[in-house]
Amino acid sequence: MRKSLFALAATAVLATAAHAAPATYAIDPTHTFATFEISHFGASVNRGRFDKKQGTVQFDKAGKSGKVEITFDVASVNTGTAVFDKDLIAEEILNAAKYPTAKFVSDKFHFNGDKLASVDGKLTLLGNTQPVTLKANQFACYENPMLKREVCGGDFETTIDRTAFGLNYGIDWGFPKNVRLVMQIEAVKQ
Repeated sequence: MRKSLFALAATAVLATAAHAAPATYAIDPTHTFATFEISHFGASVNRGRFDKKQGTVQFDKAGKSGKVEITFDVASVNTGTAVFDKDLIAEEILNAAKYPTAKFVSDKFHFNGDKLASVDGKLTLLGNTQPVTLKANQFACYENPMLKREVCGGDFETTIDRTAFGLNYGIDWGFPKNVRLVMQIEAVKQ
């Protein structure tokens, strides 16, 4: 009887260790960017990114689950052209005065074996929240030699219909509805 209780307790301890609580990671703003691409009359592609961001990731490797919450400062949009940046944050387009942040929140990670395949979440832009799925083009965790801590990160992409968020500027002129979003995310284990 005593051996059976000991074996049961040992099994419970090992099972708990196998499914440890998710680790918390803080977004590394120097390695995290949200960039966007939209066709410009079919002649070229306008690109930009948001320079100011913050957030956290909770990740449980063994349990193949996680949570993400990242906020982007809309007024930090950077296309490399100050005049274009000013136009983008104006009321007619991103309306940064009324909607100063964009946010991505997720608690659904999908794996293909041990490889992260996608992350389902919700994107809020212009006060409107819509579901999005970010496809993982690559994802890895590594021991950062400078920080001496684990860092996890990846490269993700999706295409959104901007009109679903109320971003209708230029539709009548022929600007497309679809905007490609690419997110590079790295986060440091806390």
